[in-house]
Amino acid sequence: MTSYKFNKIYDYPRSMRTLVGGKRHYDIREEKLPSVTTILSACQSDEKKASLEAWRQRLGPKTADVQRDLAAERGTAMHRFLEAHIDGSGHKDLTPLGVQAETMAHKIIESGLRDLEEVWGQEVTLYYPGLYAGATDVVGIFDGQPAIIDFKQTNKPKRREWIEDYFEQLGAYCMAHNYVYDTKIQSGIILMCSKDFLFQKFEVSGREFVRYQHAFLKKVDQYHENCTKAKEGQDTKNDQKV
Repeated sequence: MTSYKFNKIYDYPRSMRTLVGGKRHYDIREEKLPSVTTILSACQSDEKKASLEAWRQRLGPKTADVQRDLAAERGTAMHRFLEAHIDGSGHKDLTPLGVQAETMAHKIIESGLRDLEEVWGQEVTLYYPGLYAGATDVVGIFDGQPAIIDFKQTNKPKRREWIEDYFEQLGAYCMAHNYVYDTKIQSGIILMCSKDFLFQKFEVSGREFVRYQHAFLKKVDQYHENCTKAKEGQDTKNDQKV
């Protein structure tokens, strides 16, 4: 079994996940901050919304919901294997889904984690005060560079242009880490495996990474602006009832 070097340089905070208005938030340092995935979901482009709706209609709503939920369960199981592998605790799940997820995890271990040189933390809660929070799978040194690393499962292999929201997600975590801990992380890594066991690695860095960070910040502004408008609209309705 591979042994990873742990270097707990930073004191990552504990947090609680909670729902605010039906949307996931993190209760952290006396703030309730919207999650990165909540912001990305709420600010999807019209093109992406149309694509998702077309997929739903093509499969039928019930089948689409089943596939979505199964993919989420598979991803959770795969993450559990990877987390246990990195910390050395080990994990077994002999259900059909667990066996599939373990094989996917091993593909990522064999082809992706060999470049993981140092672990600063895993399942790390990161937050940007007043703006957002989230949890990334690993922060550490990857192929010689400080990096934010996320594991992803997929039903089918992805093209780079299909996963821009993943790069924005990495950018959000990177900005939060750099702001709170005064680091200079400039690399984001996606390690992905399909349900048919095809491994893919995507890396984003440099100016491209900065562009995705700026794109995410625009969505943060949009999200908070929409929340303010919704609250004002609700207050107006309440005033009219009085």
